Amino acid sequence: MVTSRNQQSPAPHAADSHDVIRVVGARENNLKDVSIEIPKRRLTVFTGVSGSGKSSLVFDTIAAESQRLINETYSAFVQGFMPTLARPEVDVLDGLTTAITVDQQRMGGDPRSTVGTATDANAMLRILFSRLARPHIGPPSAYSFNTASVRASGGLTVDRGAARTRTVKATYERTGGMCTGCEGRGTVSDIDLTQLYDDSKSIAEGAFTIPGWKSDNVWTVGIYAESGFLDPNKPIRRFTKKEMQDFLYREPTKVKVNGVNLTYEGLIPKIQKSFLSKDKEAMQPHIRAFVERAVTFTTCPACDGTRLSEGARSSRIGTVSIADACAMEIRDLAEWVRGLTEPSVAPLLTALQHTLDSFTEIGLGYLSLNRPSGTLSGGEAQRVKMIRHLGSSLTDVTYVFDEPTVGLHPHDIQRMNDLLLRLRDKGNTVLVVEHKPETIAIADHVVDLGPGAGTEGGTVCFEGTVAALKSSGTVTGRHLDDRAAVKDTVREATGTLAIRGATANNLHDVDVDIPLGVLTVITGVAGSGKSSLVHGSIPADEGVVSVDQSPIRGSRRSNPATYTGLLDPVRKAFAKANGVKPALFSANSEGACPTCNGAGVIYTDLAMMAGVATTCEDCDGKRFQPAVLEYRLGGRDISEVLAMSVTDAEEFFAAGEAHTPAAHRILQRLTDVGLGYLTIGQPLTTLSGGERQRLKLATHMADKGGVYVLDEPTTGLHLADVEQLLVLLDRLVDSGKSVIVIEHHQAVMAHADWIIDLGPGAGHDGGRIVFEGTPAELVAARSTLTGEHLAAYVAP
Repeated sequence: MVTSRNQQSPAPHAADSHDVIRVVGARENNLKDVSIEIPKRRLTVFTGVSGSGKSSLVFDTIAAESQRLINETYSAFVQGFMPTLARPEVDVLDGLTTAITVDQQRMGGDPRSTVGTATDANAMLRILFSRLARPHIGPPSAYSFNTASVRASGGLTVDRGAARTRTVKATYERTGGMCTGCEGRGTVSDIDLTQLYDDSKSIAEGAFTIPGWKSDNVWTVGIYAESGFLDPNKPIRRFTKKEMQDFLYREPTKVKVNGVNLTYEGLIPKIQKSFLSKDKEAMQPHIRAFVERAVTFTTCPACDGTRLSEGARSSRIGTVSIADACAMEIRDLAEWVRGLTEPSVAPLLTALQHTLDSFTEIGLGYLSLNRPSGTLSGGEAQRVKMIRHLGSSLTDVTYVFDEPTVGLHPHDIQRMNDLLLRLRDKGNTVLVVEHKPETIAIADHVVDLGPGAGTEGGTVCFEGTVAALKSSGTVTGRHLDDRAAVKDTVREATGTLAIRGATANNLHDVDVDIPLGVLTVITGVAGSGKSSLVHGSIPADEGVVSVDQSPIRGSRRSNPATYTGLLDPVRKAFAKANGVKPALFSANSEGACPTCNGAGVIYTDLAMMAGVATTCEDCDGKRFQPAVLEYRLGGRDISEVLAMSVTDAEEFFAAGEAHTPAAHRILQRLTDVGLGYLTIGQPLTTLSGGERQRLKLATHMADKGGVYVLDEPTTGLHLADVEQLLVLLDRLVDSGKSVIVIEHHQAVMAHADWIIDLGPGAGHDGGRIVFEGTPAELVAARSTLTGEHLAAYVAP
């Protein structure tokens, strides 16, 4: 046998050289020409202070370009039906794989969207009931609360050539499961008429108490006064039965008022169209307050809130209807499905079982399929989106997560970490934007962006292992091992807020006294009943200011200045200094550049190609007419002021010619919540979830309420920023406010004056008070899961 004396290992295969995702010259948002190599088939965590550019690099550059390239593989015809994506600002992106983005965007807030419809569980349940339930009422659509029953018949004209035309009688029928009483919403709205008008007055005397309904407005009050259906000089309480019917419920009818053709309709449908069809969060505060006063939503009496028709509710498998199945906790529903053994639907049962078990595995077994998807927190919504990826056979995929531990108790974080590692071990690249030390600790590779936020960020400060990060000297490295100490002394309560017999959702007849005048933290595992206790049981009177996790609605024209009301005093200050109208200093009004209509950019739609946004040449992106930019305040024009950061603007409006106390107060509140780096004119659509919540908090800090309720204010906060938040909470309490915080972060728990811990588990295993007392007492007792984790966290 002949052997080679110079035996060599085979040359590496060319395909094995593509082991990194290579980014060169990324400039999206605040990124400053970032170049980096990210290892494939590893878990990489991106860290950095809020606003440092993590999402810009991971989501807006890597994931966005992957999605755009995938879309380009389809034909032009198919691309016409897909969202158009612009190429990110980057020189080179190599080594990309298919990216699956699992972000914190809230799931659809449509009243007909539920956990079951947002996943595939409801669809499979409907098929199951259409096959096995008795009495049989029809196909799967008969069990859908989104499908109405339809019956139609008539003549169809059929052409069969030049001279052969005949009419054929046809009948169409579709059985749906929608409740006709609430149209599948589960609730019906009840309008309090006393909030709409004063029935002791006539229309001419100004009976209407609806915001914006003034007596000189022909479109509102005028059409009722001049319609001819009503006597405008008669007190409303003296209307005849017919007049009252016309006044409240009349169908749309054409009328002529002062020579103008208008449409008259009853007050109730008019209010429903003008107020109830709009997003409440986007309303002005006084309009929102009116809607909350005037409208109450009650459970539909026809379907008892199940959304389903009588037929769908009467059809059962054994003793269980589809309404009963959707109302069960998912882990209980999984057990029920496991007990079904019908061979004819075996593949369906296997698929449904896998989906339901995935809910339990990911820590969402306490949810029910009929839970409205709009009520899920950001963390819950993200974990629901993860379900379809568990058990997937795909490998060499890039999974991109945005703070997957949001809303998770420390006890649940380990389970999430296991899921991330399992995805990696199947050969996938996992990219995670995260602040929690427990998740950073499991990373194979860490990329730290910064060093600051906004214009002071956008560079890579560190990349390497977790051990190297701790000794790197970056902001994240210095704070990674931070531990808070339990306070030696706590504040004394000045009173109590009593909750008695709370039964909202999974609460078990809870009685609790929440102390006032102190910082109270409500904690417990996810699904234990924290939000139900606070948002569902504390009376929403004038003294309670609630800052929850509902998203801020806003177009690309909305910015921090418009949302907080900062722009009003700024416009007035410019107008007063220059002797002109305030409307000139609005890019949405008279001052707007006529070419781009105040947008600053011109959007060109290229059909199936990515649309292009080009800076407006006439205003150079400043959004205003040239004449408006001639007017100055403190040496700056309005576009220069909107380009300032919050910190710079606060200093600008503090003194001198630009001294504007109203604007300065709003800017101080934005600085207090840690948003000093934001540009006051940047679009709301560019803000992260945590930034939006703190923007909302800054807005509510001007409210006069004595009790502040905050829902996980550490969402999206870097470890270094949590300390600043604690200073803010202390300042609120020391000013005489009572602060109630729903929170999982151990630093906030340790800083509390009083802790109320719910549990012991989630869903029907929770809903009870398992501890009340000071943080020191909770640590000493170690009687709950929270106590165990807090004791392990605090410094000795």
